[in-house]
Amino acid sequence: MTSGGTEWLARAREEGGPAGNPTRDRQFVESLARGLEVLRAFAPNHALLGNQEIARATGLPKPTVSRLTYTLTKLGYLTYSDRLGKYQLGAPALSLGYAVLSNMGIRQLARPYMQELADYSGASVALGSRDRLSLIYIEYCRSNATVTLRLDLGSRVPIATTSMGRALLAALPESERVHLMDFIAKREPERWPQIRAGIERGLEDYASRGFTLSIGEWKADVNAVGVPLIPADGSPIIAFNCGAPSFQLPRERLENDIGPRLVNLVRGVEVLLGHQ
Repeated sequence: MTSGGTEWLARAREEGGPAGNPTRDRQFVESLARGLEVLRAFAPNHALLGNQEIARATGLPKPTVSRLTYTLTKLGYLTYSDRLGKYQLGAPALSLGYAVLSNMGIRQLARPYMQELADYSGASVALGSRDRLSLIYIEYCRSNATVTLRLDLGSRVPIATTSMGRALLAALPESERVHLMDFIAKREPERWPQIRAGIERGLEDYASRGFTLSIGEWKADVNAVGVPLIPADGSPIIAFNCGAPSFQLPRERLENDIGPRLVNLVRGVEVLLGHQ
């Protein structure tokens, strides 16, 4: 195995990826994993990437990246711009993501209630699923307020400092939560005491009130509340949030109004899921 492959696998584990050591698994296809890691490098804020940028993002050697991007382009998963000298995701790659979203029935069930809360609060309401040390928005509703958070479907937010992330951490089995917190501590050693204190407050809030808060801890001018949903069928835990600029959602309103409403929203979605 190349040193680049070792670095990539190590980083995947450090970011809370699947447990275990794939280098010792004879069924693990490293070339496939590397190709998928190249696709993962593309994000809403990194839609156009060159080989050097992909190599830097993935930790893979540039010659390896060049072969992978060539192959993915031949297959249509990437498209190449001669003018910019960069790649972007092609329609087949996008179709994979849309296929996943279309099969998530919870999005269709939850959306009307999410939009109702967004309109009531003058804020945005999102549903997120964990990806390593982040959550990806798989559904998103915003109000017609003149000032809202400029996020959208597919946006990625950190698990450590957001209300949504803390809600998910609070709902995880303790062993899995400790596992992720260890990775966060390694990633953010200087900020870890502050981050840990915020997560611990989230655990206390969830135990006593059913929701977690982030008051200017993700972004200084953003407040939000989060609530997890634990699917009865054993699917991965997901989480909802409601957030807005702090002047629109002060702590008192989050604690006394929006937080309880978001808890009721999630409980209602759980009932609907149980009827399916």
